[in-house]
Amino acid sequence: MAKAKGKVTFREDRCKGCELCTTVCPVNIVVMNKEKINIKGYHPATVSDMDKCIGCANCATICPDTVIEVERVIEK
Repeated sequence: MAKAKGKVTFREDRCKGCELCTTVCPVNIVVMNKEKINIKGYHPATVSDMDKCIGCANCATICPDTVIEVERVIEK
């Protein structure tokens, strides 16, 4: 049975820390990186466990600044 996996890339320096992406992740892996501050002065979004990403792209769809890119891969 094929399984969908995702790879999420953030343009961290463009993130304004609005946290919208954290509210729509069905597997709750999109979080704010509280240990990093970007050039805009915000904590950027990140993924806590990429292995759990299902590639739904909800985070990329809701991001108002197109900071997030999701690649979806089907594993056999």
